Amino acid sequence: MTAQDIESRLTDLEIKLSFTEDLVDTLNTMVTRQQDHIDLLLNEVRRLREQAPEGGPAFRSLRDELPPHY
Repeated sequence: MTAQDIESRLTDLEIKLSFTEDLVDTLNTMVTRQQDHIDLLLNEVRRLREQAPEGGPAFRSLRDELPPHY
């Protein structure tokens, strides 16, 4: 291998590393946002469960609320 080949391979690796670092940063941002959203939804579910009457039905079908003509 010549010095030029080694330099070319090193440059290619540096470029790939740069793209990989950018991808990892982007994915990390996405995962952080998703975790924040999951936390928000879990808090909402907890709040809704606290509002539900004790001993009442845990699940209510929307079909029970359809008008009689359906």
